Amino acid sequence: MHTTRPRQLSRRHLLIAGGGFAALSLAACDKVLPARFNGIDITGANYAQDFRLTDPEGRERTVADFKGKAVMLFFGFTQCPDVCPTALLRAAEIRHMLGADGERLQVIFVTVDPERDTPVVLKAYTNAFDPSFIGLYGDLQRTSETAKAFKAYYKKVPTGSSYTMDHSAFSYVYDPQGKIRLVLRHEQGAPECAEDLRKILKTTA
Repeated sequence: MHTTRPRQLSRRHLLIAGGGFAALSLAACDKVLPARFNGIDITGANYAQDFRLTDPEGRERTVADFKGKAVMLFFGFTQCPDVCPTALLRAAEIRHMLGADGERLQVIFVTVDPERDTPVVLKAYTNAFDPSFIGLYGDLQRTSETAKAFKAYYKKVPTGSSYTMDHSAFSYVYDPQGKIRLVLRHEQGAPECAEDLRKILKTTA
């Protein structure tokens, strides 16, 4: 049976997020515009360009499917004890804060644990936060390739007779034209993120 120790996992996730943030900041140091966005501006970055993954209904999805909407994408797994639920609760709050523009935000949850996160499990998990959220998955190779394309980290960690997953905790934001624009840090509050999303939606309306 899968068991975890939430507090220890939380610290480990946040350490990973902190280290990843430093790497992303260096990779996009010339893109950071604090006066414009609360998150990390990666407009024009040569990574996180696209994805090709499957939704719970068996349809292959890419960023082009969501043209006309801002897309916020997060890597995680359904048995995550704290970081993933926190990120998805924040995403639901952001969508609510956007008011009518919330309909123009598509939240995507990409599993890094496709062995356990079956289509049925993924759909039930994302629906618990917001029925509009979409869970995507690939086989082990596609999952690895996608994470590398986003400079995202994940690793299977044994826990007794089962395992958990360590993973980075960023949310990636595309504008309605399908261009990667932002990385939101896990520690950013919903109001800061919603402010960034309003700017993304306004400048590409």
